[in-house]
Amino acid sequence: MRANTVIMIVLASVFGVLAVVLANLWLANQRSAMARTEDGVQRDTVVVAAVPLKFGDTLSADKLREVAWPSGAVPAGAFKTTKDLLAGEGAKQALQAIGTNEPVLATKITGPGQRATLSAVLAEGMKAVSIRVNDVLGVAGFVFPGDRVDVLLTRTVRSDEGPDKSFVDVLLQSVKVLAVDQVADESKESPTVVKAVTVEVSTKDAQKLTLAAGAGQLSLALRQAAANKGETTERVTLSDLTGDTPDDVAKRQADLDRQKAADAAAAEERKRANDKIDGIAQAVERVDSRIDELSKVKPAPAVTAASQQVVKEVVKYVQPEPPAQATIGVFRGVKLETYEVPRQR
Repeated sequence: MRANTVIMIVLASVFGVLAVVLANLWLANQRSAMARTEDGVQRDTVVVAAVPLKFGDTLSADKLREVAWPSGAVPAGAFKTTKDLLAGEGAKQALQAIGTNEPVLATKITGPGQRATLSAVLAEGMKAVSIRVNDVLGVAGFVFPGDRVDVLLTRTVRSDEGPDKSFVDVLLQSVKVLAVDQVADESKESPTVVKAVTVEVSTKDAQKLTLAAGAGQLSLALRQAAANKGETTERVTLSDLTGDTPDDVAKRQADLDRQKAADAAAAEERKRANDKIDGIAQAVERVDSRIDELSKVKPAPAVTAASQQVVKEVVKYVQPEPPAQATIGVFRGVKLETYEVPRQR
């Protein structure tokens, strides 16, 4: 092995060891600095959930625990001790799902002795209103408590000037769902087809929903979880589905009405013509019947003088041969057309 190679290997080893030593010294300094910073932070305690809690669970000491928390970052409504949280007469219950190690806030639990009901979940000044839905209008059961939805109203209005008009309006936007059927647990995950959805709205919006339930059909549109802002909407009509304007729809309906009237007039004209033909046929039958009666009449006997024994003149009646055909006249409008038809015998 040459001397240059040996020298390069030795230098590489020395530099490698030096780099490791310097890195360890830097990491030790960083750990010391972090330890000094943590020692200078004032700490407090916060009550968190020791086990997962769901809507309606009763709080107890075995389901809670106290953890250290930076004093400047304590959440609003948090409790410092378990004793403070459970203080008061009567048990407290969870109003929504609380995960393990999640701070238990006053807004997430009931007051002492208060039940976990929708009235406890409602925000200040808000009302709970239930909407009747089915497997389609309820977004196939994929709406859960805590979701945000838009409420759509579909109506059909009768018009004296043309066909009925159907349209859809966005009645309310970003409405919070409180419960589906009689379940208000936000931790529910499996979709279920429901018959009613309870939403949280203001007093005026509650009036709108109550009135709209009788004016048309309500349906829900599920919003993205983070999309709570309203958006500009517009009415959607049948013309928006096909691209036709209201004038186009009215013109098409007028053409259909004219065609229907023309068909009715043609049917009435055919009926009158058939009635005329039937009348003529009955008249022909009466004429044929009269001819038959006349053909059966016997000729009067010849009159001779009683005093004379010799007949001076003999009159013989020859019955005429009835015609084999009869002539029938039919009016086609103002034109008379005649037809030769066999006479009935």
